[in-house]
Amino acid sequence: MHLDRRAVSFALSCLIVLGATGIGVAQDYPNRRITMVVPFPPGGGNDAMARIMAERLSAGLGQTVVVENRGGGGGLVGTRSVIKAAPDGYTLMLGHTGSIGINPALYRDAGFDTRKDFVAIGLIATMPLVLLTHPSVQAGNVAELLELARASPGALTLGSSSKGTGSHMCAEMFMHVAGVTMNLVPYRGTAQALTDLIGGHTQLTFNVIPPSLGNIQSGQLRALAVTSPQRSALLPDVPTASESGLPGFDVVLNYGLLAPAGTPRPIIEKINQAMRLALDDAEFKKRVAADGAEARSSTPEEYAAIVERDLTQWGDLVRKLDLKVE
Repeated sequence: MHLDRRAVSFALSCLIVLGATGIGVAQDYPNRRITMVVPFPPGGGNDAMARIMAERLSAGLGQTVVVENRGGGGGLVGTRSVIKAAPDGYTLMLGHTGSIGINPALYRDAGFDTRKDFVAIGLIATMPLVLLTHPSVQAGNVAELLELARASPGALTLGSSSKGTGSHMCAEMFMHVAGVTMNLVPYRGTAQALTDLIGGHTQLTFNVIPPSLGNIQSGQLRALAVTSPQRSALLPDVPTASESGLPGFDVVLNYGLLAPAGTPRPIIEKINQAMRLALDDAEFKKRVAADGAEARSSTPEEYAAIVERDLTQWGDLVRKLDLKVE
């Protein structure tokens, strides 16, 4: 993977060791409860991913890791709270493409800088989205869908969740890369967008796979493509967008762990080691796969590079399409 200077800078920031004091603290770490902040309300994909990892980290580190949901502001409230915490390894955050990769570019005053305010610990998983259409749409693949879109610009109605979410940004990226215009209809959440698609009120949407899997299998919805570079184990017969005529199309939601900037390197390494042991476990992989994701371990530097890629990819799109919100 080619990294620009910002990626290298962010990765190097993950290597800071705070001298003998940091090493001494790490030797005794952890000696009390650890809080993993999820900057979204309970019940969603972020919450589920955090709880799976917290359970395994508790066992690996020998201390309880509790999940604390701090929702609000599309992830901004919880994220801002973490950067104010002591950089001692006892406050961590579940990182998600939306909260740390999209929000800094999307909001005019996000209140944090991912590159400066956080240190990467490690990747947990990647999750693709799937392009879904109502059966009434006369398109059996992406190429035919794009033919319809180009023949009648703006005629196809594409439902998405609220601005800045994975569903919305994937839809914007799809239209931008394919060079087509559709009627984008935002909903408060993906559940409502999915309901209206099933009812035929909209014609297509992007969503994570598990909530729509039963509808795909029953024929209520048609899956045209997944957005990851590789096919999904949940939908092995569904091609990728790249295979379907959009070479290089790669939109996945990345989940990982971060800590406030300044957290000693030895502590970062200790947590990373516990994460990697969990991610190598077959049962852990199975639980993550059931949620439509692929468990993937990494070094802190590798996850830093993934975060940098998200920041660059989505920041560029926000600027090109002027998607900023107050």
